[in-house]
Amino acid sequence: MPSSTVTLLFAFFVAASVLVKLWLDTRQARHVARHRDAVPPAFADEVPLRSHQRAADYTLDKLRFGLVNTAVSTAVLLGWTLLGGLDALNHAVRDLVFPQWGGLAYQLALLAAFSVIGALIEMPLEAWHTFRIEQRHGFNRMTPGMWIGDHLKQGLVGLVIGAPIAALILWLMGAAGSAWWLWAWAAWVGFSLLMMVVFPIFIAPCSTSSSP
Repeated sequence: MPSSTVTLLFAFFVAASVLVKLWLDTRQARHVARHRDAVPPAFADEVPLRSHQRAADYTLDKLRFGLVNTAVSTAVLLGWTLLGGLDALNHAVRDLVFPQWGGLAYQLALLAAFSVIGALIEMPLEAWHTFRIEQRHGFNRMTPGMWIGDHLKQGLVGLVIGAPIAALILWLMGAAGSAWWLWAWAAWVGFSLLMMVVFPIFIAPCSTSSSP
């Protein structure tokens, strides 16, 4: 199949997915707004009108934020793919890392750069959701310092845990021949089983230590 056909199909499915999501979200938003001032009869004796309106306002804010988030995510996806962002990042990292450190280091650096850039793009939206939407409706208990600290912890955990398994799988792809996928699958299953033991004992307590 020609690459131009693949590109057109990819663009079509991305556009169709986004349009369907936007249509469903706007349809739900109109429904919530239309029934904001009346509690459904089945709950009229149990839910005060003010509580119902607050829930509707929170839902509307989240739906509007979801529309913005969808638009940004789609723009980022198109930037990485059709507009050549990933290819440009690949060339930059390869020229910087590969000559000195070799192929495995270059592949890990590419994964790390992609992850860091993606996280930096998402952080303003996450901050807006936490400190504007959640705080406006009384659900946020995070301070800016706690929020930044949690992101740093997540990055550190991702580096300590993700880098070794990523390095192992990348090494298997080059060293295990045509059966690399089987060895990679076995490594991933073993890693997942290990995490089932390690996460609740060591990782989860660290991630919740900053909660109020």
